[in-house]
This record gives sequence, structure tokens and C-alpha cells, in this order.
Amino acid sequence: MAHTPAARTARPVRSTRRARRARPVRLTRRARQRLAANLALLAVAAAFVVPLLWLVFASLDADADLRVSPPASPTLDNFSAVLTDEITFTPMRNSLLICGSATLMTMVCAALAAYPLSRYRSRFSRPYLLTILFTTCLPITAIMVPVYGLFVQINLIDTLSGTAFFLATSQLPFAVWLMKNFMDGVPVVLEEAAWTDGASWFQSLTRVIVPLMGPGLTVVTIYSFIMMWGNFFVPFMLLLSPEQLPASVSIFTFFGNYGSVAFGELAAFSLLYSTPVLVLYILISRRIGGGFTLSGGVKG
Repeated sequence: MAHTPAARTARPVRSTRRARRARPVRLTRRARQRLAANLALLAVAAAFVVPLLWLVFASLDADADLRVSPPASPTLDNFSAVLTDEITFTPMRNSLLICGSATLMTMVCAALAAYPLSRYRSRFSRPYLLTILFTTCLPITAIMVPVYGLFVQINLIDTLSGTAFFLATSQLPFAVWLMKNFMDGVPVVLEEAAWTDGASWFQSLTRVIVPLMGPGLTVVTIYSFIMMWGNFFVPFMLLLSPEQLPASVSIFTFFGNYGSVAFGELAAFSLLYSTPVLVLYILISRRIGGGFTLSGGVKG
């Protein structure tokens, strides 16, 4: 059979295609960077997901240990053991009273302190803000000894109100810093329009600026509440009576002597302890995506 010119030219084309298919696929530099970033994100996600899985599995396991494995026979005995007035209800009530009142005080004081820093220019504003930022870097353990002595002298030791007041004070510098940055995003023209209508500075703050700072207030509120809710050292030092201890301190009742730990009850209590923070976030998270618009805000 005679070979035509078309057939002779078709063979090299097939061999070239086979050679291209046999070559290993090389990733570009951008693809390698993206793959490395995805692997790093998966590792970080696993670092968060694995402890959460252990909490869920251990809370439903009567013989829980440090292994991350589903329980053979799920049970709610761990929740039944911790749902008592002494273990859960009283400490949770104390935590809500302390952290709720401290968060309220922090938000009110932060708004009043951030207003002049945001709306008035002074040569002392920047040094004051830098001082506030510096105070957030100080470890709270460095001032607990003089604070403890002061609380003893003014009869605030072993009181829920004194503990809430100190938590609010310790959280206030960073809250002022955040509040001032969010307040800078509210246009001054809206406040000037309120002044034109006869509003005072306090009325413009409470009726114009604060309503328009919904996302900022939400962020500061959630951050302040979470930082106070998980604080162990301050209530451990300032509260002495067992009936006034918050849940962040009473959690140590699950750690027995000689290294024995009730893992199942500890996991169940930890899930219950995290519930108020999740509920707070769900209730006010819808305001995080909000904002303010200039349409209709200023009279023409």
C-alpha cells in the first residue's frame, strides 16, 4: 500500500501529541502559592475544628478521655450532672451580672470619651491616644497586687460590683480606641445639620452618631463581652466566696487532685459556658453588615 503525503505528515503530529501528554504537568508560581495558602488555611481550620469536635464527642460520652472519637453509645448524662444550681446556674448568673454590667459601663464611657477625640482637634489628642494604646499592652497581672490592696481598703473585695467595675476599667482603653475609629467614619455634616436644628452635643451624639454606628457598636460590644466573659484571673483574685464565683472560675471544679479530670462533664460545661456568647453574637450580628448612608441625612 502506497503511503500518501498526508499519511506521512500525520504520524509526526500523533507522536507530538503523545509526547505532550507524557510530559509532567508543572504548576505555575501563582498556582503553587495558591496551593500553599490553601494548605495553610486547612491546617489552621483543623486546629480550630478538632478541639470543637472533641467537645461535642466528649460531652456525649460517659467514658470520655482525650481521644477525638465519636462515642460508642451517646448519652446526656454529662449534661444532667452539670445542670445543677451549684455547678452551672449560679456561676452563669454571676458571670452574666458581672460581664453584662461591665460591658454596659464600658460602652457608655467609651462613647463619651471617644466623642471629643473624634470631633475636636487638639495637640494633646495624639499623645493621649498613644497613651491609651500603651495601656492596652500592659499585662493585667502587673497591677493586680496594688488593685487587691486598694479593694481591701475601700471594701470592694469579694463584691460583684467591684469586680465588674475593674473589668470595665481594664477593657476601657481598647474600647475607646475602637470607638474613636468607628466614630471617625460618621460624617460631620450630619452632626452639623443636627446642630442647625438646635440639638446639643449630647443629643447629636445619642440621636445621630450612635444610631449610625451600629456596626461599630456591635463590634465593640461583642469584643468587650467576650474578653470579660473569658477572664479568669481578675474574678479569681477579687472574689473569695464560692457562691459569688463566675463560670470562668468555677470551671476548675472539674479538675480533681493528682491529675484526674472529669472530661465528659468538663466538655458539657464548656458547651453550656459558650452559649451566652453565641446567643449574643446571633442577636446583634445582623447589625454588623449595616452602615449609614447620606441619602436623606442632610437637608438641601
